[in-house]
Amino acid sequence: MVGQSPLSPGEGRAVLLEPFVHQVGGHTSMLRYDEHTVCKPLVSQELSFYESLPWAMRQFTPQYKGIVSVHLKKDSLGNLTLMASPGTEHGLVKWSHTQGTKTFRDSCSGKVLLRTDLQHHTDFLLEDANGNQPERKSYNPWGLHCHRQHLNRLSSKHNENKLHQFLLLENVVSKYSYPCILDLKMGTRQHGDDASEEKKARHIKKCEHSTSASLGVRICGMQVYQPDTGHFLCKDKYYGRKLSPEGFRQTLRQFLCTGNQLRADLLEPIILRLKALLSVIRKQSSYRFYSSSLLIIYDGQEPKESAAPADHHLPFPKTHGANPARVDVRMIDFAHTTFKGSKGSPTAHDGPDHGYIFGLENLIKILQNLSEGK
Repeated sequence: MVGQSPLSPGEGRAVLLEPFVHQVGGHTSMLRYDEHTVCKPLVSQELSFYESLPWAMRQFTPQYKGIVSVHLKKDSLGNLTLMASPGTEHGLVKWSHTQGTKTFRDSCSGKVLLRTDLQHHTDFLLEDANGNQPERKSYNPWGLHCHRQHLNRLSSKHNENKLHQFLLLENVVSKYSYPCILDLKMGTRQHGDDASEEKKARHIKKCEHSTSASLGVRICGMQVYQPDTGHFLCKDKYYGRKLSPEGFRQTLRQFLCTGNQLRADLLEPIILRLKALLSVIRKQSSYRFYSSSLLIIYDGQEPKESAAPADHHLPFPKTHGANPARVDVRMIDFAHTTFKGSKGSPTAHDGPDHGYIFGLENLIKILQNLSEGK
């Protein structure tokens, strides 16, 4: 594992880590380090993946920025926070901490999503697995849920001076003003090679009773901006597990609708990017992306083409090439990814990940049918 001699928690100017408000899925807490960087607890298998990432895959994964040490801090009222120690970074880039040390609202004044004083623009509507009773929040509830669980685990197991290593990764939604995000669990198998028999059985059952078995993909989380109301609509992994293949198709269509209008302009660029990813995955012999996710991202508010660029704070800079709708597709979560030569992988696989390919092919087909009006 890559690392450095840790500094004491009080050394240097600590960076307050805050919940990442656009976390829509997963169970590990994602934290905001600065405007362009998030961090998550380090898992050696995930670090091994990022350190030996094939060049062709880099455009489809977050940029790996290094490692930072983190410690738990409790104030006089008993409130728990996580602080990163800047001097302990080991990474690929030089860092500036002036942005990272500001509070959430201070550092994001240009992003109305994160301003609590503009709460009428920041509401999320969370539907439960049955679509009942939306709950209004000024953040995505799933990320806060993960953050609270993580803090509770750390406080119960470790003292305040214990240093934990976290991965620093690119914040892939930082360029979006109203990020619509779909988190898809890819593949027909989700358990890692090192899973216990109990965990293996649990994951197999989840796959059998969801679209993971029939389509090779299931929804693990979603947020969609509704410009007519100024709200985000959110769905979590429990909703995704209950969907039939037809329900999956309908929810995918809903993800591509801002309000009641299908964003047809998004379909071609998303399909092209998925096809490019499919081509890359087919060439990755021995890789198995068990339990990893695929994010599809776009900006929920369409740019006003007539608007003249007044300053650098404009949320919709000009785009170039074949991606006018500013969509993105990124693979994330590699804690159970295995490949030939990876650390701690008990099994060597041959050929590409056919379960992942199956999911990508079905996802592309569904989007093509949507594009053709089917």
